Amino acid sequence: MIGREDQKENDLFFLCSLIDYIGRKTKNYRSTVVNALGKKELQHIYDYADVYHCENIDKVSDELIEKHHIEEGYFDNVSSARYSVPSHWDIGKVYQRLILDVAHNTDENVIDTLIVVYNSWITRKIDNYNSSMYYESPSYLFESYKAGAVLA
Repeated sequence: MIGREDQKENDLFFLCSLIDYIGRKTKNYRSTVVNALGKKELQHIYDYADVYHCENIDKVSDELIEKHHIEEGYFDNVSSARYSVPSHWDIGKVYQRLILDVAHNTDENVIDTLIVVYNSWITRKIDNYNSSMYYESPSYLFESYKAGAVLA
């Protein structure tokens, strides 16, 4: 049986993957998606991720795009990638780990931490699929995030 803490980590993984999926679909920076959804909606998706996860991700993303009027953007990191593109699930796992690491080292709740992380400098590095930042270890990403710059 999966413990409640493990389930909430999985819920965060789904939420981060959904954010990436919407970002790819609408060609928006992930911070744009997070800010368009807003804290209340992010919390709702997180709280009911086990239900949303049973739905088709295209259907869920389309409903959220429409509900929050997320317009088509210009950030297409998938088609501009010169190398293998990680899946939205791969990137969801990267963000889930980073958010959990940051949340464990602050007094912020997970959703507040998610908003801060997605609006930080590191998202541009992780979402650049022509770099290897998203392949870095969780501890390296966390230490870079804390330092405010990519570590040498």
